[in-house]
Amino acid sequence: MKDNRPVNLNLATFKWPITAISSILHRISGVLLFLAVPFCLWALEKSLTSKAEFNQVKQILQGDFPKLILWAILSLLTYHIIAGVRHLLMDAGIGEELESGIAGSQIVIVLGFVSAAGLGVWIW
Repeated sequence: MKDNRPVNLNLATFKWPITAISSILHRISGVLLFLAVPFCLWALEKSLTSKAEFNQVKQILQGDFPKLILWAILSLLTYHIIAGVRHLLMDAGIGEELESGIAGSQIVIVLGFVSAAGLGVWIW
């Protein structure tokens, strides 16, 4: 059977439910955190080598761009943890209904923004 209906491939025109947005952001934050692991391991290894290396890493992190990278990594980490706790609660049977799922997604996104703002104030 041939279907002649038009196919909408523009993802920007979809009305995404808040639960889908929260879930997609959780997955994206996980991938970006995975990509940030080499930077974090490099900084950890370098800072644990000696006091001079620690001071060098500390000096590198004083610039605006490294602070932005650090803020992004920490913001992703806090959002990922918050969304992960929500998923663990859902695995335990809490918040599985539609209304509570929507409320949980809204709480996760708001807490993510609040934690990102707080981290920005703390870093700068």
